[in-house]
Amino acid sequence: MKKWLLASLFIFVLSALTACGSSNETSGSKDEKAEGLLNDGKLVVGVTAGPHEQILEKVKELGAKEGLPIEIKPFTDYVMPNVALSEKEIDINSFQTEPYFDHMNEERKLGLIKVADTVTFPMGIYSLDVKEIKDLKKGAKIGLPSDPTNNARALMLFEKAGLIKLKEGTELNSTLKDIEENSNDYKFIELDSAQIARQLDELDAAAINTNFAMEYGFVPSKDAIFIESKDSPFANLIAVRIENKDDEAVQKFIDLYHSEEVKKFVEEAFENSVIPSW
Repeated sequence: MKKWLLASLFIFVLSALTACGSSNETSGSKDEKAEGLLNDGKLVVGVTAGPHEQILEKVKELGAKEGLPIEIKPFTDYVMPNVALSEKEIDINSFQTEPYFDHMNEERKLGLIKVADTVTFPMGIYSLDVKEIKDLKKGAKIGLPSDPTNNARALMLFEKAGLIKLKEGTELNSTLKDIEENSNDYKFIELDSAQIARQLDELDAAAINTNFAMEYGFVPSKDAIFIESKDSPFANLIAVRIENKDDEAVQKFIDLYHSEEVKKFVEEAFENSVIPSW
């Protein structure tokens, strides 16, 4: 009988301790979740170097006044900002178009989500040799980005410029294999997006993303021999991890980015080469 009572008492005490432990753990999880993305005191934002970084400097300036400390982490390519976000090395990123984001997010299962639009960087065709698109000679060497989304974007731009004709219905999924007509026998050379501007002297022309063109010293609205129209579907976006989409700091960051101060800065700083898209 005594042994039974002792055993029962032991089980009761153990259960009570376990219950207390579970309660504390749950409470701790809630506290951690409540701290959100600012649990280390700042919001770390990944961007590509160039215009995106310049815009974020303005957002950071406003954040300092509004109680949102921001640290900017620049990248030199289009892959690592998403990888770093997925692996929790940064809290937010702002650098990419929606088609590119959708492709990479799905392909790599990154667990990211779009939370807002930012600006549009119209892709342009640039040349050191000719001033007008019609002056490109037969057999001209034309560079374009090698990553799937920007590759298709460039091909669509070439079609609008009258250089080629693509198979009907390919659009965002088009590749070099989808060129149906190339009457001037242009030679298309796929290169890393970040390197094309630096290799322009080896090409007759090239499609270059605006951030890289501006980094090289071009003013897209003046220097491009052909450029996307303002109704381009390639607006850039802000992305976060899915579990952080409703975080208070994320919404505050979006509000700062979408402020009149940032819009005015974009319009004045980039001479209409970058278009606010919110």
